[in-house]
Amino acid sequence: MIPVMLAAALAIGQSHITNGQVDSHQATQSLEREVATATSRGGARWIGYRMKVAAGRRSLECLERTHIALEGATEVSVLARYEGTTITRLRTATPECEIDAGGLPVTWLENVKADDSAAWLASLVNTPNAEVRERLNRVTKPAVVTLGMTEGAAASRALVNIARNHPAPAVRNDGLFWLSQRAGDRLAVGAIAEAIEKDPDTEVRKRAVFALSQLPKDEGIPRLIDVAKNNRNPAVRQQAMFWLGQSGDPRAIKFFEDVLLK
Repeated sequence: MIPVMLAAALAIGQSHITNGQVDSHQATQSLEREVATATSRGGARWIGYRMKVAAGRRSLECLERTHIALEGATEVSVLARYEGTTITRLRTATPECEIDAGGLPVTWLENVKADDSAAWLASLVNTPNAEVRERLNRVTKPAVVTLGMTEGAAASRALVNIARNHPAPAVRNDGLFWLSQRAGDRLAVGAIAEAIEKDPDTEVRKRAVFALSQLPKDEGIPRLIDVAKNNRNPAVRQQAMFWLGQSGDPRAIKFFEDVLLK
């Protein structure tokens, strides 16, 4: 491990980091422990790693949108800024982006496992004070987005837990949205249906209806019709009818015909 002060872009994997002293090494323990080791040195620093984007998930553009890829990225760089042992910001970037470390040291971890990443990201979302506004926007919500792009059952379980149990409705909303992007994941579909029926916040229930509209049509349309017919909450039924109307699906059109003819 030889730290290098970068005068020009240094490619680590496919990530380009400038203006920072980079310490790159293999992750030999859990991501949580790697982070604890790096931050025990004190001071401000960035910690980063690269992960594969799960098939079919949406990825992000460069940090400042100076470069936009026309094809979806298959990998994403995850970067966390720490002050001592406290995380102050979480950011993501596609690997072709040039990342300016602002003169801070960077600990770069190679071969971080998807399940380790999911566990660490979930801990950021579920930590006390995660719903405080500054923390919410800088760490909590970006962590949910990154979980949504993470492959594997561990990420799905984490998103389900967030959608069910997080104290902040906005975070439950985000969990539901990213669950809707996990097409074919039965755990995800069940959590969305549960939120429609049981979440105490009507706005979260409405967001869960939107999540149904994001599922593949053969899965989402029948469920939306069922919600429009049978849910006890008028606002939720109205939301289901709205998204059915947006779908243009023949089954939705038949549903509206039946309603109008009664």
